[in-house]
Parts: sequence; C-alpha cells; structure tokens
Amino acid sequence: MTRISHNREVVVKRFFCTFTLALVLASSPARAVSVLGGLTHQMILAPGEKKEGTIQLFNKEDVAARVRISQTDYAFFADGRTLYDEPGSSNRSNAGWINVSPTNVTIPPNESVSIFYEITAPGDPGLTGTYWSIIMVEPIAETGTGVEGRDGKVVLGIQTVIRYAIQIISDIGDTGSSTINVTDNKVVVRDGKTLLQTDVVNVGERWLSPSVWTEFYDKDGRYVGRFDSNRQRVLPSCSVRHLFDLTSVPKGTYTALFVIDNGDDRVFGTTYEVRLQP
Repeated sequence: MTRISHNREVVVKRFFCTFTLALVLASSPARAVSVLGGLTHQMILAPGEKKEGTIQLFNKEDVAARVRISQTDYAFFADGRTLYDEPGSSNRSNAGWINVSPTNVTIPPNESVSIFYEITAPGDPGLTGTYWSIIMVEPIAETGTGVEGRDGKVVLGIQTVIRYAIQIISDIGDTGSSTINVTDNKVVVRDGKTLLQTDVVNVGERWLSPSVWTEFYDKDGRYVGRFDSNRQRVLPSCSVRHLFDLTSVPKGTYTALFVIDNGDDRVFGTTYEVRLQP
C-alpha cells in the first residue's frame, strides 16, 4: 500500500497551578489563540531539497496574547499512549531539518500572525519513506490569576493552557515500503455494546491512512454483514485501534474477513474466527 493523506488533529492540554495556603479553587480560561487551517502539513521532498511553510495563528481575545513556539518528536500507539519526546530522538524525526521563526511572538487583539518554517532534507541518498515531527504552539499563561479570599488576597488559581501540535510530515518521493500488521483481535463489551477490537501496526516506512472494515460470514459461508471503523492515519512504527460494533450480530461463531484498503491497487486482507458468546 502507498500513502494517502488524512488529517489527524492533535491538541494537547497542559495545566499550570499557582498555590498559596487556601482551600479555594477557581478556573480561568487560557487566551483564545487558535491555529488557522489544518494541523497537518505534508511535503514531498527529494534528498537535499528545501521547502517553506507557514502556520497562521489568530488571537480571538481583546487583549494581546503571547505565544511560544517549540519542536518535539511524536508517536502514538493503539493502547492510548502518546509520546512527545525530545526533537530528533526518533530515527524518523525530521525535527533537525526544520528552522522555525519566530519562536516567541505577541499577537495583537483580534489579529493574526504568521509563523514561518523552512525544511531542508539532508542530501543523504539513503533517505526513504516518511519522516515527521511536531511544531508546538503554546500560549504563555498569564501569572497571578486566581481567586480572592476574604482578605482580598489571591489564594489559588488554575489556568488551562491548550497547546496545538502541528505535524510536519516529509515524504521522500515515492520511496519506502508500505507494510502493516494486524494484532490483538478480541471481542469486548463496553457500555452495553459488543465490539470487535483490532489493533493495526505500521511496520513499513511510509505513513498510511486506509479504510478499514470487517465482513462476517456464518458457519455455512453466508454473508452476515459489513462493519466499518473510523479511518485513521498511522505513521511508521505507530499503531491505532479499530472498533467494530457487532451488537446487532446474533451470538455464534463466524468467519471474519478483515480488510485494509489504502485506496490504491494494494489491499490487505486476513481472515480469523470470531466467537460471540451469550
């Protein structure tokens, strides 16, 4: 399979607390800075090639907002883990290829600013497949926000700061293998629903964003139905979890055909037995 594009939005919440001796708690919203456009930027590069990109930020508030720009690596897994490691930690990180400017900016009230980045692929002919990292946009929390006690002093304040993670994905031409593994097939019951849980691992070198479904057949080979899961992008060495709602399927033993279709002439399929017990 080869790569097709699909956005996966990443928004990270971070909490800042300022404490004094008190038993009062209050919440104060972060400055309403938003990212205009998608949270995924994809570029096709050849070794040694340079390209430029722009991230547009908008301040919805009536006061100026300060923003910090940083870089990090990024990985995610079917069990729910998400890693934001030091830039350049992964062997598929392109963080070292990217220069970002500015790294601190003040956005005037109700206005937008542009963050520029330049990405240059190394001239290594051995580069292959997909490389990626994160440009993190983080509003700088105002200090001193809190709740006044009876004596008029601030006793405790909490601010919620939303960080936006913009994925910068670089594909080295059409190079790299596209290979996946299907793991951990099992039936689970959640909130009264019977679900087939299947994990998909990208063990190749290119990112994928396939359509995924399973078809059920009874013991006599009769078609029972098709069950679809949400489409998800999966980067190399990362994994995602697909859930199929089987609540309407009668109890029994079935042959399940699991299909992963990346939208080209390469379709992955495997069969396995599924038992739905009373």
